[in-house]
Amino acid sequence: MSNARTSHQDIVHTRTDAQLGEFALRPVDPATDAELLHSWVTHPKSAFYLMQDAELHDVEREFMSIAASAHHDAFLGLHDGEPRFLMERYDPAHIELKGLYEAQPGDVGMHFLSAPAVTPVHGFTLAVITTVMDMLFADPHTRRVVVEPDVRNTAVHALNEAVGFRIERTLAKPEKDAYLSMCTRDQFGAAREARGGTTSR
Repeated sequence: MSNARTSHQDIVHTRTDAQLGEFALRPVDPATDAELLHSWVTHPKSAFYLMQDAELHDVEREFMSIAASAHHDAFLGLHDGEPRFLMERYDPAHIELKGLYEAQPGDVGMHFLSAPAVTPVHGFTLAVITTVMDMLFADPHTRRVVVEPDVRNTAVHALNEAVGFRIERTLAKPEKDAYLSMCTRDQFGAAREARGGTTSR
């Protein structure tokens, strides 16, 4: 099972949401988090994460590979100290989008997944993606976040738009047709201001 008792030394970013409280991220530990992540990524609500048929050892191996990569890392997201979401950060010039678009210095790729909830909380997933974006732009080297969601994933398109993403074009990837979408630091800031500011540290 996942180690919900996260040491403060493990936390790499926190953000306080005005409505929903404390969000934080720590690196994924493939050995201790794999069972929890397996339950998330194989849930029917997580179909767009493309790991529906994964076995537990597949998930552990995938996150061990991410942990060993120089261009990819993964973080477990916490809400009030409890594991509630997953975020992956990658270098789109080297993986996922390599050769599919013209990468620029400061581009960062991202995937995220909210844990399937029995009782959804209004605004929770928007708070999650806002926290993820807040973390990515906390790095002064990040100039633009790049994503490539499935064209059928209407829920995530709405979330992306809410935090400042703009669709550039459609990409034909081996596993899906995707909307290549970008969000600059200024676009994220403007979108956040439009919704009312929140604090991070």
